[in-house]
Amino acid sequence: MSAADNTEAAESAAAGTAAAETVEHPHTGPVAPIEGPAGTAGLSDSGGGSSRVPGRPLQEIVFPTRDQYVGVVEEYRRDGFEMCADLCGVDYLTHFNRHLPDGVTRERFEVVVNLLSLSQARRVRLRVQIPESDLVVASIFEVYPGVEAMEREAFDMFGIIFDGHPDLTRILMPEDWEGHPLRKDYGVGRVPVQFKGAPGPR
Repeated sequence: MSAADNTEAAESAAAGTAAAETVEHPHTGPVAPIEGPAGTAGLSDSGGGSSRVPGRPLQEIVFPTRDQYVGVVEEYRRDGFEMCADLCGVDYLTHFNRHLPDGVTRERFEVVVNLLSLSQARRVRLRVQIPESDLVVASIFEVYPGVEAMEREAFDMFGIIFDGHPDLTRILMPEDWEGHPLRKDYGVGRVPVQFKGAPGPR
């Protein structure tokens, strides 16, 4: 790489850093960056912010509390986020000390929601902390009916209860199944596999 290329790359990186210094977040106001891993500039004490990955569009990341969750989702829906692209549970049992913004209390479980605005080419990720001692969060079915199956899967795999869901039943495992298979402390287990026509034990 030539000296000119190096200078251009440095100027580009500096411009990206300057652009991330203050982000006007639609629901938390101006957001100042905090120190953290690469790509986390823009996360704020108030629980919202943005992260910039070099060469990719700005992605907003918001950390609403359980009490704020539905209200924040409703605001994004009014702001033109037509689609909930994904909703899932996460168990951080083995990575409890993950990096989070100041002011966000770490919990073992998270509900992660990805909202998409096709008209604005924008995406926002919501990360809601769910304590192991009280695995309940409000359903957003009334805002995005498409999450019906997604919330059932998070309930089935992690045991997270979505209050207000119209039919919170298992979706992958049998109704009488004990436990939640995607929890980090769930036993792996083993089920013998039989193949048609396979010889018996030798």
